[in-house]
Amino acid sequence: MYFYGNFGLKITKYIFMWIHFIAIGGSAMHNLALDLLKKGYRITGSDDEIFEPSLSRLKQAGILPEAWGWYPEKITTHMDAVIVGMHARSDNPELIRVRELNIPYYSYPEYLYEHSKNKTRVVIGGSHGKTTITSIILHVLKHAGKSFDYMVGAQIKGFERMVSLSDNAPLMIFEGDEYLTAPFDLRPKFHVYKPHIALLSGIAWDHKNVFPTFEKYVEQFKIFVDSIQPDGTLIWYEEDKELKKISDSLRKDIKAFSYKEHPAVIENKRTFLLQGEKKYEIQVFGNHNLQNIQGAKLVCSQLGINENMFYEAITSFEGANKRLQQIYFNKEKNITVFLDFAHAPSKVKATIQAVKSIYTTEKIIACLELHTYSSLQKDFLPQYAGSMDASDVSFVYYNPHEVALKKLPELTYKEIYNGFKNKNINIFNDARQLFDGIFSSILNNCVILLMSSGNFDNFDFKKGLTQIQ
Repeated sequence: MYFYGNFGLKITKYIFMWIHFIAIGGSAMHNLALDLLKKGYRITGSDDEIFEPSLSRLKQAGILPEAWGWYPEKITTHMDAVIVGMHARSDNPELIRVRELNIPYYSYPEYLYEHSKNKTRVVIGGSHGKTTITSIILHVLKHAGKSFDYMVGAQIKGFERMVSLSDNAPLMIFEGDEYLTAPFDLRPKFHVYKPHIALLSGIAWDHKNVFPTFEKYVEQFKIFVDSIQPDGTLIWYEEDKELKKISDSLRKDIKAFSYKEHPAVIENKRTFLLQGEKKYEIQVFGNHNLQNIQGAKLVCSQLGINENMFYEAITSFEGANKRLQQIYFNKEKNITVFLDFAHAPSKVKATIQAVKSIYTTEKIIACLELHTYSSLQKDFLPQYAGSMDASDVSFVYYNPHEVALKKLPELTYKEIYNGFKNKNINIFNDARQLFDGIFSSILNNCVILLMSSGNFDNFDFKKGLTQIQ
């Protein structure tokens, strides 16, 4: 293998590869680029837009594209492989040139699978909780001193990147997203990974733009289960009706284990896991996280982690980024602000209930940004009925420009109101007006919960919190 300069001149013999990233700015893509760069690979990339934190991280590493856009003339046969992100379109000019030159190219999931072919693969799937479950497993394995590769969908404390690959680790842990693999491969990502050990946390309809019916969505999980390798293992949440149906028709060679939430008790806003006569204080809370912990515990058991090691590790787990992440606390006024990735109806409901279970005497102010394709479609909005009823004050925000970018029909306040079926809901389509409304609702002894898979149009709500100092 040779290293080539910018003009294709062979400079020196080199053991690593030149990999080009089409749509390098994505959350997952830029993390993989940084990981391979650290291993000595030559990395180049392109994108038509890159936002923070990808922008700063790529710039610091010296691999930020010099200009936005697609430049097919930069594609050369000296490249060993090209990785294509979901943000790119199937008619991307660089991808067309890659095909013309017969350069090997992969989707992000395909590249990870190719890397892990000779490893034991663990895949965590489900409509909710998969990031947290994956994060717990990674945290426990690291605490136990195990060697492993991984890919997870959020930043985790103690891990430099969201993906890490090596030649020697015998194990790879995947967060198994059910969204599409690539513009040229319309399979859900988790269909690519072919697990030896799989976990499914539950099924609640999402991604309506890709799976127009609930039945079509459920079918993807059946296909995933069928992809479990011979004599593999399925771990599933036993109170999910659809998973129960799937578990009743498993191949005979698949071992199956079901789970519920881990026994726990709440004392003075602190959550303790119960194990026999022992209690272990944890730093996350809510019934959904007790489910996540129990599912992760079963996976770790399959990987040779004993109970003592698991409980020793779980007490220091702080959660994944934007998963009930505390971003503000005013002790004097007893005001707490959480940021959470919840966006689908089941996630919104579970997150509000989790906060309510701990903050029993505080006023709960919940704010949801409608940002995904599904949430911005009026036919999907009835799925949110009752999802915010547990909060004392409810805000829903959407950006009409985002609706237009996704080429969806315009939304009206009335359609959102009818979908949520909550008489006390407040609806905004301007971020500044939204946060003015939130801040005006703040009293002593309250919790503010900001939920979104987006970023409230980059509104600096942390700066706005100075209003309540």
